[in-house]
Amino acid sequence: MVSSGERAAAGAGAAETGAGRAARLTAKGERTRGRIVAAAARLMHEGGVAETTIEDVKAAAGVSSSQLYHYFADKEALVQAVIGHQADTIVGTTEQAGLGTPEGLRAWRELVVTQAARSSGQGGCPLGSLGGQLAETDAQARGQVADGFGRWSDALRAGLRELDAAGRLRPGMDPDALAVTLLAMLQGGLLLAQVERDPGPLETALDTFLTLVLVP
Repeated sequence: MVSSGERAAAGAGAAETGAGRAARLTAKGERTRGRIVAAAARLMHEGGVAETTIEDVKAAAGVSSSQLYHYFADKEALVQAVIGHQADTIVGTTEQAGLGTPEGLRAWRELVVTQAARSSGQGGCPLGSLGGQLAETDAQARGQVADGFGRWSDALRAGLRELDAAGRLRPGMDPDALAVTLLAMLQGGLLLAQVERDPGPLETALDTFLTLVLVP
């Protein structure tokens, strides 16, 4: 796994650029930029990065070429924003799920499975699918996705450490290792749900994890 220092270095340039741009935007500009990124994220998740064109994004977001290029120099910059958007959304949801209790962990499991069922697995993991498409062709995008996975793993780890401290994990379980295991099982389950158009494999993977690690 990429270390936290490597993740930070990989995403530093994009983060600095994004922060500077955000500081210059008006509230209306922030809303317009957010609408463009959200539209691009949806299209790229449903149809893929390569298949999503700037024209598609303009139509979906209801903006002109001048508006879009005011915020993004090119498609590569837009893709970088989409990666950040997907990572922020996933990590934020995980951090707010209350994974430090068995009830919170089970509720998070229900949320993940429900979301996959709603789309019949289409698109796979919003972050993992971007990594699969870009990791071998775009080093900066790969670094951003790795950073997102690192943050996601950190959020899972925090919850599992709370469970361990409360004596709710089975004896001998390492919460740090379990965070990596859970993330890997989640990615595999989402991929199977995508290709089978059925959330069943994801549900099985998560339920197996909970049965193996939680004190009955």
